[in-house]
Amino acid sequence: MNNFINKMERKLGRFAIKNLMRYIIVFYVLGFVLQNFMPELYAYFTLNPYQILAGQVWRLVTFIFDSPSSTNIFFFVITLYFYYMVGNTLENYIGTFRFNLFYFLGIIGTIAAAFIVYFITGLPYELTTYYVSISMIIAFALILPDTQVYLMMLLPIKMKWLAYLYAFYFLMDFINGNIAVRAAIIVAVINFAICYFVFMQKGSAKNVYRQHKYRKSSNAAPRATSISRHKCAVCGRTEKDGDNLEFRFCSKCNGNYEYCQDHLFTHTHVE
Repeated sequence: MNNFINKMERKLGRFAIKNLMRYIIVFYVLGFVLQNFMPELYAYFTLNPYQILAGQVWRLVTFIFDSPSSTNIFFFVITLYFYYMVGNTLENYIGTFRFNLFYFLGIIGTIAAAFIVYFITGLPYELTTYYVSISMIIAFALILPDTQVYLMMLLPIKMKWLAYLYAFYFLMDFINGNIAVRAAIIVAVINFAICYFVFMQKGSAKNVYRQHKYRKSSNAAPRATSISRHKCAVCGRTEKDGDNLEFRFCSKCNGNYEYCQDHLFTHTHVE
């Protein structure tokens, strides 16, 4: 499955949105303004399946405007900063394409859940991206559990404990919520599980992150067109030595060491 994601990235990676969380934050700010100052207009932006089927298809996109907090601007700003920090770090760690895939799968799943609930109950429950954002935080905590953040800008706490807290909220909301809330939680959990076990595994994430750092440093440094981009740390071969040669970074080596396919699994790991 990971090879399939890699092929998708090679073909579609150029369409991925860099710094995706910046745009999501802008949407949240617009949503906050609309909710508090133009609530009549905001009512046309929510994810209402009945209205969408009646022709208001823009709601499939504008429901992302739903902000994390509708009244308190202090909590709103803190939440936005936290979301941005988490999302931006995840994008740097697993790569832009995979972060886009993670987030948009959650969006598509939320839309699907809203319609499924509507067809079952006949009621147009309006779902939001709240649980998608929470699943992003839990994903961050599983990848970087010992990262310390400041809760409410004051209390230091490790991400793993924050993830436990959010997981508890998930459970309580699932037990006490209505069918729409439960559907949204199920979608978020499924999306998180698929994405985590497919391309957020520890070794895979480290590999992608090292490649990201390598490409960033390589692009920043001036180089002549004759200099190769890939070189095996064992045999010294580059992509110029053969069109069929493939190169990968080793997730177990301490540093940015790249190997050809003949030495990727046979080399001695650098401690």
